[in-house]
Amino acid sequence: MKVMGLSQMVLVDPQCQVDAQAIALAAGASEIALNAQIYPTLEAAVADCGLVVGTSARSRTLEWPMLEPRECGEKLISEANQHSVAMVFGRERTGLTNDELQLCHYHVCVPANPEYSSLNLAMAVQLLSYEVRMAYLALQQSSQSSTLQEEYPRHQELERFYAHLEQVIMQTEFISAQQPGQVMNKLRRMFTRARPEAQEINILRGILTSVQKSISRKE
Repeated sequence: MKVMGLSQMVLVDPQCQVDAQAIALAAGASEIALNAQIYPTLEAAVADCGLVVGTSARSRTLEWPMLEPRECGEKLISEANQHSVAMVFGRERTGLTNDELQLCHYHVCVPANPEYSSLNLAMAVQLLSYEVRMAYLALQQSSQSSTLQEEYPRHQELERFYAHLEQVIMQTEFISAQQPGQVMNKLRRMFTRARPEAQEINILRGILTSVQKSISRKE
């Protein structure tokens, strides 16, 4: 991380503490390990992020917006001045779960040789960190800072919207709590693909609230 100019590391429910062995392996970058923030869940870790990209080594049953490594670096750098951004890496052996990947706006997959696609966690971190570094240097060399006009909702705001949406479609009996099926997962995918702005999310929540008020009046 430090080699590529990255300094903020977040650990989610780590299985061990940052000990002397970890400091020794950090090889001159011990401050990153010592200053790592620790959260109990991924949802808590990315709550304040406006852009979250999760790493995935394989295609999933539920398709999600995908980025190439270079696109990932460019997108993270282009939005870093707007809000907090995050790259999420999974466990060494099993990666990220489907539920964890659904907390991400985009997935990124390294297009390795399908006949020998072995890539460990450290390699993946270094490769994607390199792409972030290259995107940052390109921005510096062009002397043009990104001026995105859109203000995107933070992760926790999106989660509140999804909870509100699920509540309303249960109230209207579009889905049932007993057999919700894949409706919410597919709606999440749709909104993730569309990536609505913060103002648009507020409009959608206003519509949901008006539906609830209409239901209450009829009751």
